[in-house]
Amino acid sequence: MLKDITLGQYYPAGSILHELDPRVKVVGAFLYIVSLFMFKSYPGYIPATLFLAFCIYMSKVPFSYMVRGLKAIVILMLITGLCNLFMTTGEPLVSFYKLTITKEGLSTAVKMLLRLSYLVLGSSVLTLTTTPGNLTDALERLFRGLNKINVPVHEIAMMLSIALSFIPILMEETDKIMKAQMARGADFESGNIFVRIKALVPLLVPLFVSAFKRAGDLALAMEARCYRGGQGRTKMKPLVYNKTDIKAYVVILLYFILILCIKLVWG
Repeated sequence: MLKDITLGQYYPAGSILHELDPRVKVVGAFLYIVSLFMFKSYPGYIPATLFLAFCIYMSKVPFSYMVRGLKAIVILMLITGLCNLFMTTGEPLVSFYKLTITKEGLSTAVKMLLRLSYLVLGSSVLTLTTTPGNLTDALERLFRGLNKINVPVHEIAMMLSIALSFIPILMEETDKIMKAQMARGADFESGNIFVRIKALVPLLVPLFVSAFKRAGDLALAMEARCYRGGQGRTKMKPLVYNKTDIKAYVVILLYFILILCIKLVWG
């Protein structure tokens, strides 16, 4: 399960998406996520699916690798689907005991599962094709206007970048601790889900100790390099738009306009 978490991981590849300005990818991912919750009818899923498939294809990231991220939220998807399936009123389809599956509930469950899947895949496209450093620079440039009202944009972007880069590190550390405890007789595989969750409790102490140690080392490293925030800092590689970035913005805008039209026509 730990190996299935792809959020925060960067997949190096020589694709067009990897070469795009990170600001384009951040804006595109944001508009795509917003578009997923704009429409309620099934026609809206057609352009959303095609746009996502196009981005995955252009990223040159293996589809099987990207889909692995869905396994990490399978329990959340299951709970969401069941809640919408049994708790939505409407025309009954199947009834057993005190539970009733309605036509509206089935439709809502399918839509919510699709939205969650597309949301995770869309976010994965962003993180798999953008390094944490470029993501920090993009967020800082996009929201730099908030500095005028004393919002620490650079610090917030830096914390987000560090959090994303720590996800795969902590997953690797957790895997090492699990293997070490399994070599000493620990069992994380047998039993029901509650037994497995209880078996994971002994992992928390060494994992937290390791995380705090890494955080302390990072803080010392930043102080040793005289890090004092974003004020007065320059960029080794400043972000500059090119023609490909402008074309990407046009494609994103056309997709968003199409979603708006579908919302107005079909709802």
